[in-house]
Amino acid sequence: MGKDATTRAIFPDGPDEGRLQFEGDKLLFRGARRAVWTGEALKGLRAEGEDLVLADGARFALGARAAASWAQAILNPKSRLDKLGVKPGMRVAVLGVEDADLAQELADKGAAPVNALSDLDLLFYAADSAAELARIGELVPALAERGALWVVSRKGKAATVKDVEVMAAAKSFGLVDNKVVGFSPTLTALRFTLRRN
Repeated sequence: MGKDATTRAIFPDGPDEGRLQFEGDKLLFRGARRAVWTGEALKGLRAEGEDLVLADGARFALGARAAASWAQAILNPKSRLDKLGVKPGMRVAVLGVEDADLAQELADKGAAPVNALSDLDLLFYAADSAAELARIGELVPALAERGALWVVSRKGKAATVKDVEVMAAAKSFGLVDNKVVGFSPTLTALRFTLRRN
């Protein structure tokens, strides 16, 4: 997930209060005014004392530690695979996920997909129907003891299953949810792990 805070803002034309969010590659402010910064507008961003300061002069009071953390996250964003927890040497399988770049990204990370569904560190599984969600039970034994199942589904208006349906299905097979990541502009991914006693 990104970053989110309620903050005091100072813009070149005056103060405001509202919600500041950083998601993916954009910084959004929602208060009396709404503003969005992306790409070039984020260059030159810095932590200055207690504030996050943008090149256009906008300032957001976050506290020194949070301002530094926000600046680091915005200027050095994690890759998709970093957010998904992929590490070199991992045993990874991909079932039904249609993403032209995923296999190459995995190979570049040193975690090329395997075909054998056993002792998996990560399993990416596309599920956009009740029948596909029902198959989660068959996939649980393929996970290593500390492995994770990422259920990937369409998001937004194209979604055919809701997050709560995905969570309920996975929980019915003894899994617990612990993370959600924007997998792509059109897909979301929820991570599930085996329940530890």
